Amino acid sequence: MTGNQTSSSAVLKSTFSPATAIRVGAEFAGTFLVTFALFAVGTWGQVLYGASVMYVALATGLAYAAGSALFGRISGAHFNPAVTIAAVFTAKIGWLEGLFYVIAQLLGAIASAAIVIGILPTSSTVTSSMWLTSAVNGFDKGSASNSMLSQANISFNVTMAIVLEIVAGLIVVGAAVSTLRDNGGADKRHALYSGFAYAIAAAITFPITGAGLNPARSTGIAIFAQNKGLSQEPLQQLWVFWICPILAAAIVSLVIIITNMVKGNSALAGAAYDVESDGDDEDVEIIGDEIVYTSESPAAASEESAEEYEQKDSEQQSDAEVGNEETEAQSDSDEGVKRD
Repeated sequence: MTGNQTSSSAVLKSTFSPATAIRVGAEFAGTFLVTFALFAVGTWGQVLYGASVMYVALATGLAYAAGSALFGRISGAHFNPAVTIAAVFTAKIGWLEGLFYVIAQLLGAIASAAIVIGILPTSSTVTSSMWLTSAVNGFDKGSASNSMLSQANISFNVTMAIVLEIVAGLIVVGAAVSTLRDNGGADKRHALYSGFAYAIAAAITFPITGAGLNPARSTGIAIFAQNKGLSQEPLQQLWVFWICPILAAAIVSLVIIITNMVKGNSALAGAAYDVESDGDDEDVEIIGDEIVYTSESPAAASEESAEEYEQKDSEQQSDAEVGNEETEAQSDSDEGVKRD
């Protein structure tokens, strides 16, 4: 792909069209459904069924896999600002479309959190904090394991939360972006790989942070869980659940960009080697992303031969035209002599 083609592609990806509006709508709907399922598992699922780590991991993986299967062909099924940021960095989608994706994801998560918290039954004995403790994302006093750990005078501190959220983010973002096509759509592996990655990441992080993994998911529930009597106000720790996934997205993007550059250079070097191996007197230079032949190369020689052939052909045509004119003149002269 040439520089002009790349620029044109970037311009097209940065424009907002009716098709873009459909993809943004799919991101809103998909994020709404996925986060609704996650909030349901974290609230009444936890309180009524005593949700374990494996239960949360399985539910998380299935929720993202189902959402990806439904909307993958439409929008790529990001459902996560970190995935969208990595897709923008790797030129899977344009920056403008990425911005609308993130907005749609936040609105979808906020809407689902509002509905879930709005329908939760409460009383003097069953308070909102009982429902929300495992649904919000937090560490230390905000951790889902805080009540158990506090009995032993230990806690999961911010350093542990950051490390695990970054590692889990690398798994989630890497699996999601690697299964996106160049046009931003999801390939056939996207739902399976994303679901599996989210399940693994949730199993790692749920006891420590409540399995954030997704800034939109963390933000949606934090807004409505604020001032609900929790041990730790969710908005005070929300920064961790934005910085860590975005840092993971930047790392994944950098790895993908470097890998593509290495592959491109290797392919170019292989093409140059194949050309050089065709003859002994070839002279090939690589300038930028193009293979340039000098005058001694077969390509240049063939061009010169073509020019010489065209020149000789035009000379022969001229000679033939002159010969025809002389023949016609001679025949006219002979006819005049006969008439005399």
